[in-house]
Parts: sequence; C-alpha cells; structure tokens
Amino acid sequence: MALRTCTVTFTGPSGVRHSVDVTAESVYEAAALGLSALKKDGWVDVVAPGSEIEIRVKEPAICHRITMQQIIRWCDGVTVNPDETLRKRRLKQLLA
Repeated sequence: MALRTCTVTFTGPSGVRHSVDVTAESVYEAAALGLSALKKDGWVDVVAPGSEIEIRVKEPAICHRITMQQIIRWCDGVTVNPDETLRKRRLKQLLA
C-alpha cells in the first residue's frame, strides 16, 4: 500500500476534540499512530474502547470512522504474511 498523510481525530469524554497528522499505509495504522502521538502529548483524554476515531486522508480526500475496539480486533486478527504480523504487533504496542 502507498503511504498517505492523514488527520486522525477523536472527541474525548470531556467534549474536547483532538487531532494530529500522521503518515500511514492503512486506516488502522493511521489510527494507531495518531492515537499514540496524541497520547504522548499529555493534553488528551482517555480513549475508551467505543470511542469513534475519524481518519481523514488528505489525498485523495477520504474520511473513515472506526472505533478503538475495531482497531484492537484488527491487530488481533489473522495475518497473511510475516510483515503484516510484525506491523500489527507494533501498532498494538503503540496502543498499550
């Protein structure tokens, strides 16, 4: 897959909307990288399993919405090759 620049956004329990730009190969990778970057920031609310995460791809302009629970299920899902196994393991560690 090609790398794409995306804006990852979620609204925390306090109602504050948080966003960050990342470069990723997939929707799930963008979400995990974005949430990891926001978590490191320290200004961000906790992301609950049901929290909706919005991923806006800049080019071509596309918007995806998934939940934290879906990201975790994807990371735990079946992989088709060793590279994907390593990628999913790394993304799951970012979310921990």
